[in-house]
Amino acid sequence: MKKQLLRAALSGKSLCIATAFLGSGLLLALSATARAQNPPEADFPTIAVRCPPLPASMDFCQEPVPLDYFLARERLERELMVNTHLHGGTMLLLKRAQRYFPVIEPILAEEGIPDDFKYLCAIESHLENVVSPAKAAGFWQFLEGTAREYGLEVNSYVDERYNLEKATRAACRFLLYLKDRTGSWTLAAAAYNTGLSNMLYHIRHQGTHSYYHLHVAEETSRYLYRILAVKLIMENPRQYGFLFHPEEGYPPLPTKEITVRNRIDNLFAFAREQGVSYQLLKFCNPWLRKNQLPNKSHKAYTLRLPENLPGNPPEEIRPMPSFVPSISPGCGLRNKHSR
Repeated sequence: MKKQLLRAALSGKSLCIATAFLGSGLLLALSATARAQNPPEADFPTIAVRCPPLPASMDFCQEPVPLDYFLARERLERELMVNTHLHGGTMLLLKRAQRYFPVIEPILAEEGIPDDFKYLCAIESHLENVVSPAKAAGFWQFLEGTAREYGLEVNSYVDERYNLEKATRAACRFLLYLKDRTGSWTLAAAAYNTGLSNMLYHIRHQGTHSYYHLHVAEETSRYLYRILAVKLIMENPRQYGFLFHPEEGYPPLPTKEITVRNRIDNLFAFAREQGVSYQLLKFCNPWLRKNQLPNKSHKAYTLRLPENLPGNPPEEIRPMPSFVPSISPGCGLRNKHSR
């Protein structure tokens, strides 16, 4: 009886193994068929997870990167791996660059700043008007004091750190100063991250002017390599696995400029008078921080308004109705069933 049970068990096990092999063969056949029916684009690198290619040589602002130095190669490779496998974030950066690099690039050229610094802006903010834990704000991540020092207006109503054109010019002036004090564009970029006094301290005490041979805090030690990695990816996205075409990016917005010298008591009403939505008024002028512009000094402010923009507005902007409940934001009106 025991022998019969053993034979039956072995027979069942053999059947399971055979079934598994047949199943594996079927899956392989289906996979091969799918590949035949959907071949990858001929010139597009098929990537599972692999080490991104390192260039034989490269530079930052025409200053060579010593890729023959093992730490430089390994640190660049780290940032390339992080950014090539951060798929959604890097793709969004590629898309945003189509809208904002055309604003940044000519300003850099006019101010005598190398074009590579647009990639510093890219890693600082991902080309968004973000605020850091340290309260640095805008595309160029200015702290409030530094922003004022370089000519930007910062108060409760106006914060020009969010004005891309003005913030870019202020960043240019700051970078020229850092370059003058540190002696190279590479060190100027590092000082933009860690602060000039910290950078000069390390240069003086470690006895080298080479960023790539300085021992600094981890964030600063990664900073230039992050810029270099983003530069490599954005200049050749296909090589790093991003099937991106420039026409897929976010296009520059058609706008017109108007100058205001008087106070604006209500930006909701102002937007309606201009025939635009309040949403787009704020999108095109993120430096307007509240719903009014006091302007006691009658300063000339330039506002951008969307012009010939498809979908704006979805319906005709109408005057405010004769009766609108006077409700302040967050006044606490609740449904009678809420708690």
